[in-house]
Amino acid sequence: AAGGEASGQEEELGEKLILFSGNDYMGLSSHPAVREAAAKVSQEYGMGPRGSALICGYTTYHKLVEESLAELKKKEDCLLCPTGFSANMAVMTALGSISSLLAVGRKPAKDERIAIFSDALNHASIIDGIRLIERQQEAVVFVYKHCDMSHLDFLLSSCSIEKKVVVTDSLFSMDGDFAPLPELVELRRKYGFLLVIDDAHGTLVCGDNGGGVPELLECESGIDISVGTLSKAAGCQGGFVACSTRWKSLIQSRGRSFIFSTALPVPVVASVQAALHVSRKERWRRSLVWRHVQYFASLTKLNITSPIISIVVGSEEAALRAGRHMLRSGFHVTPIRPPTVPPNSC
Repeated sequence: AAGGEASGQEEELGEKLILFSGNDYMGLSSHPAVREAAAKVSQEYGMGPRGSALICGYTTYHKLVEESLAELKKKEDCLLCPTGFSANMAVMTALGSISSLLAVGRKPAKDERIAIFSDALNHASIIDGIRLIERQQEAVVFVYKHCDMSHLDFLLSSCSIEKKVVVTDSLFSMDGDFAPLPELVELRRKYGFLLVIDDAHGTLVCGDNGGGVPELLECESGIDISVGTLSKAAGCQGGFVACSTRWKSLIQSRGRSFIFSTALPVPVVASVQAALHVSRKERWRRSLVWRHVQYFASLTKLNITSPIISIVVGSEEAALRAGRHMLRSGFHVTPIRPPTVPPNSC
């Protein structure tokens, strides 16, 4: 595995590496306030009550973080989840359950199902959630070409199913490009669909306040459900769904990956709250990320628009060679290979 190979090279080098392959955009994972919050709460409560959030795992700490994230995302409410992956799965399965609830004990007829329109390069957690409800015959799925609004418009206009959902990453994790959210919001006005985004890589990084890609592109009110993670710019662990209270209630009651998972440990949640506080107070961290983006773009002359920089070298062998060269040069840059990316696009 690439990870094992990298570890071996690091031991041979006998020196520290500059990490270029992590998601800790603003260095919050090691911030003194974040470390202190986790240590203090773990000393007082240990890991906290171990159980589902619906049984005993939900605490005042969880509630405070949900309130902070709802405010950050300008949404009525928020639901904490164990991971970003489980958050997307919970949203998709909850949406799929709508047709089953309306069908009352029988398989939904085709016109009773929901229609889901998904970007071709969406994250695996979205794809897996969609595949699950498609297998259960709760949804009809349409995949539109990556960021192609003309293709999406055509698919929407050709679909006779009343209940429509469009789901997309806001900032794509492999190519580093942004979804055209303003255009999606315009299509939402035209067709009346539910707009769901995965703002994993935008949260705390994009926008003046770290509200994510919708804040950056000034279209927050046009987003119905915003999914995110706490393991990237927040430097901690967990996922969340920012939405209305009604949608939260549905996801709590029908999102199986939320219902049947143990809630986040209290020290982790306390560290998240500390990270959110630091993000508000130390705004220079967010500005520094974007200064680095601009600097790297000017240095390389590449068309770079986000902190995710994709350099395609081709085959797996070429990517592994490039990774080894970077290690020898003192940089940890992990090659991305199939099935994460298509063959010959490493």
